[in-house]
Amino acid sequence: MSKKIIIAIDGYSSCGKSSFAKAIAAKLGYIFIDTGAMYRGVTLYALRHGMVVDGRVDEAALVAALPDIEISFAYNSERKAGDLILCGENVESQIRTIEVSNLVSHVSAIGKVRERLVALQQRMGRDKGVVMDGRDIGTTVFPDAELKIFMTASVEVRAERRYKELIAGGHNVTLEEVRRNVEERDNIDINRKESPLRKADDALLLDNSDMTVKQQMEWVERIIDERTR
Repeated sequence: MSKKIIIAIDGYSSCGKSSFAKAIAAKLGYIFIDTGAMYRGVTLYALRHGMVVDGRVDEAALVAALPDIEISFAYNSERKAGDLILCGENVESQIRTIEVSNLVSHVSAIGKVRERLVALQQRMGRDKGVVMDGRDIGTTVFPDAELKIFMTASVEVRAERRYKELIAGGHNVTLEEVRRNVEERDNIDINRKESPLRKADDALLLDNSDMTVKQQMEWVERIIDERTR
């Protein structure tokens, strides 16, 4: 019988981490946790409660409000994944806007926010059988994960993917606007003080710029088979 493991997937924005992690979880019957959605939820809360002025987040106000921010997931049978629940409300569609995308890297750089959500993520994965994606899963949240993958793709490919997602969702954006957002998020994620984005020493690198989802799954299934024996 295969043993249950923790699969940690980190990488740059818009390189398909969540779709990849969700497919792996479905294949294994594991729980999929989109940690990026959790940070987007906190960002949406800040926007809704007047904690963003002229594009700047009021860190003190947001940190003070953290005890009131309740985050969980509810399984969506149509998406075959969990929708984010913020303070009792399903906000899955609201957290995917460009407005939230433009601020989420700033919010996730706040130490107290990361501290709160990392603790929650660790509780979610304590029984293993979990696929979790984000920016610091293999380095901070689960440094002892049995399988760590670091995903990347070219800026051009990532911007194009994100642009198509937003247009399909009815959002009015330009490709250049999305590209700038991707580059800005990369810069903030790599250079932030708290848990910066980096490849864990024992993580496997997956550059999926020219790979299909099928090719990515074929690549990872062999590795998972080795790690779960």
